[in-house]
Amino acid sequence: MPMQLLPKSAAAFAPRSSPNIVLGSKVEPWLTQTLKRTNKVKRPLNNPSQHHRCLTETLGGTAAIWTLAALFLPKAPEAELQKDDNPLMEAINNYNMMYIEAYVVHVDMVSQYEVAYKLTTDTIDALIDYHKEIYSVDAAAAVFDWPEKESQIRKLQDEFVQAVNRFVFRTSARALEGLEEDGAGELLDGRSEAVKKAIMHLFAPLLPPPPRIVDIVHPAPMIPSNHVIAGWWHPTGMMATPNPQNLSVDSWRVLPSTPSPTTTSCSDPQSQSWPPPTMALDMGQLPSPTPSCSYPSYTTAVSMYSSPQTMSATSHIMYPSQLPQSCGSLATDGNYNGFSYGYSSFAQPQYATTI
Repeated sequence: MPMQLLPKSAAAFAPRSSPNIVLGSKVEPWLTQTLKRTNKVKRPLNNPSQHHRCLTETLGGTAAIWTLAALFLPKAPEAELQKDDNPLMEAINNYNMMYIEAYVVHVDMVSQYEVAYKLTTDTIDALIDYHKEIYSVDAAAAVFDWPEKESQIRKLQDEFVQAVNRFVFRTSARALEGLEEDGAGELLDGRSEAVKKAIMHLFAPLLPPPPRIVDIVHPAPMIPSNHVIAGWWHPTGMMATPNPQNLSVDSWRVLPSTPSPTTTSCSDPQSQSWPPPTMALDMGQLPSPTPSCSYPSYTTAVSMYSSPQTMSATSHIMYPSQLPQSCGSLATDGNYNGFSYGYSSFAQPQYATTI
């Protein structure tokens, strides 16, 4: 991006002087038509030097003041504004129209193709007064008080004075089409909105200091002693858990719950029905029936039925292999309100006798 240079007259607090004009070797037709329209005295405009002389004299006159925009600003701080039921009358009594006026300090038709405007002294003074008398008062009333508040407001006002004196508005060189007689003019094609935004951007807000960060000291947690941590989960006074090694059962000693088909004790009246639930605790020591098939003989040092200490925790449990076997159609498995049902009635098929 090429460097954007401005004349000394565009610097802050610099007095007004003739504008700096830079034209190319060929002048655009719209500029020639604009100069012919605004000059009362007809003069020749046949080459760039004649255009340069005419444009310098037109824009360098004391009457060559451009109106860039108009701002609708309050006349007094918000607390002193008058209230009225009619919004139109309230606006007329409380607000003022401020015109932003400027003069041309630079015209570049070669590299940047732009025109630069600097605010007039009257506009700068009006903006400074508004910032000091109205804007600063409203800004101070909108925030809380702190010890350095007044010095912060004065600093804000000083910064605004510097910013408004340095303010230079740049726009396209086609803005010269708004040129009128005696070098005055207005911005066209919506460029006034850009001026309003740029001017209002100079009004920096009054920012209070950030809240102080208070260090919160948390108390140290109460850590119990080591002997409490090591044994707090151990239960006290509870039933001892049986040793899993004592509960181990050889796989060949466990029989399925289905009665063995080789059992021939059906004729025994004592084995034709399941024992009542009250007999479950008394049958813990009954031996297991003989298995239906032969297995290799194994010997163990301690039998699970012969050691009362081993079965102390599980002697009350009834295993299916410890219950007496039953078969036949007369075996009754259960009784509910006088209605009895048999195991073999459902499990074994019934056949008719052939005569």
